[in-house]
Amino acid sequence: MHTPWKNLTDNTPKPANKLYWLIGINVIVFLVAIVIAPANGYLRLPAYLPALLAHFWAPVTYLFVHDGFISIIFNLLWLYWMGQLFEEYLGDDRLVGMYLLGGIAGAILFVALFNLVPGLSGSGGLISGASASIVAIVVATATLLPNNEIVLFIWPVKLKWLVVIYALFDLINFYGIGFGVVTAHIGAAAFAFLYIKQLKKGNDWIRGIASLFKRRGPLKVASKNPLKKPSDRPRQDEVDEVLDKISKKGYDSLSKQEKEILFRASKNEN
Repeated sequence: MHTPWKNLTDNTPKPANKLYWLIGINVIVFLVAIVIAPANGYLRLPAYLPALLAHFWAPVTYLFVHDGFISIIFNLLWLYWMGQLFEEYLGDDRLVGMYLLGGIAGAILFVALFNLVPGLSGSGGLISGASASIVAIVVATATLLPNNEIVLFIWPVKLKWLVVIYALFDLINFYGIGFGVVTAHIGAAAFAFLYIKQLKKGNDWIRGIASLFKRRGPLKVASKNPLKKPSDRPRQDEVDEVLDKISKKGYDSLSKQEKEILFRASKNEN
């Protein structure tokens, strides 16, 4: 099975992996906020509508702001572990799209409930952190590969149970992390789950935003040479069949040919 590290160290030089760009942006914003303390206030997500209108960029920027060293380390480790797995099957363009859209979906639910549920509007809602985006990546990967296992500390855990553990952690720490963060997690998780279900039906919600991050190759002159090698991009229906088989039986059930289809699909996303 190919791995993100193998792709990264391929003989052909490639631009930096987008997972590392996401991690890098989080680190840079964290360091800038230490030097320029007021930056945190401008980048966090307020639920109070007048404040949100004045900080219209906040539904995106809050995804890169962290309150402390422990918070950013915890979030970036999860992003690194789960981001590699997501990226291996769905490509790094979709990883960026899931990070942004999952986090924005969490922001929408947080702001909506804060302003619609009686009693919450006076609680001073303000959230920040990459955790909503990471929840989206974890849930999307678990929805696609529910029976795949990762080693959590020293125990192998199926991805579907990892989501359950994550949810229980939210419930146990509800008063510690707050209503706003939990709500953002729920919104991000719902988006990720629905996205994978729609992707299996051929509806790629992230395709539009992913195209913004695609690397553009040099302009090529069309050739009429009949011996030219055809594109090795697999058909979408072939990819859908492989993804469906993975979700039902796991990656190890794939034949060599099916693994090759998945590998070519991942390569063509870059």
